[in-house]
Amino acid sequence: MPLRQRDGAHSHDVVTGESFVRHGPAEPRSPVILSVPHAGRDYPDALRAALRVPLAALRGLEDRHADAIALAARRDETLFVATRPRAWIDLNRAEHERDPRLDDGAWPHGAPLSAKLRSGLGLVPRRVGSAGDIWQRRLSADEVQQRIHADHRPWHAAIAAALASARARFGVAVLLDVHSMPPLGNPATAARLVPGDRFGKSAAGRFLGRIEGVARAHGIRTMANTPYSGGHILERHGDPRRGVHAIQLEFDRSLYLDSALDQPGPGLATAVRLLRDLIDAVADEALPGAIAAE
Repeated sequence: MPLRQRDGAHSHDVVTGESFVRHGPAEPRSPVILSVPHAGRDYPDALRAALRVPLAALRGLEDRHADAIALAARRDETLFVATRPRAWIDLNRAEHERDPRLDDGAWPHGAPLSAKLRSGLGLVPRRVGSAGDIWQRRLSADEVQQRIHADHRPWHAAIAAALASARARFGVAVLLDVHSMPPLGNPATAARLVPGDRFGKSAAGRFLGRIEGVARAHGIRTMANTPYSGGHILERHGDPRRGVHAIQLEFDRSLYLDSALDQPGPGLATAVRLLRDLIDAVADEALPGAIAAE
């Protein structure tokens, strides 16, 4: 059973499941829904026992402390934060993206493996950066299936339910999927926020226009869809023709982390203000004249 506790900062229920936490009401008070799928830091004992690499190496798969931005920026919006780490299961991959070099349950399909699978970044990641292979052994089909049932499906069911509820109430719903990225180059010239909408497939173009305008006002360079256009979460939940839009936001980690890109740093407050203004702009675009939730 989920555990309920009060969120003192916002006076809403916080509902804790097995692998994620919902902040805010089950019936959304805003057309904007927030999600943070890759910042989980709850590493299960079963994962720790199976590692080939040091546990610290798995931080390379995290959107390190991206949840800190979202938690501080939200007001009445419903927010989902994954607690299970990406190394355990990647919520931004489809169920069929199973790696045959790791997973005994990977389905033979005869087609060439995707670039993500070839690089070891499937539903259950096989590799992490320069540290190499993560696991001491192959994973059984049942092990991975259990993670799908316990972690992957409940997350996507919760996101889908919140979006459906928001659309029913407001006539439109927008998912902002919060991620972080390593610096793309010189901060003076490189993009520091990459909004993605799968090149227009997961959201109406007007939303990216508003996002880019807010970023410019903050002095933040953007590059839409490059090099990140969005993954399975946007593909699965974005349906602009039905009034459900999904946008990925990739924040440069140097915007809000310390110089080691490990812990929240002095720029966190600035990143929080940026996200808050992005939420307000997207809400206003969804419901003109109504910047905030009711």
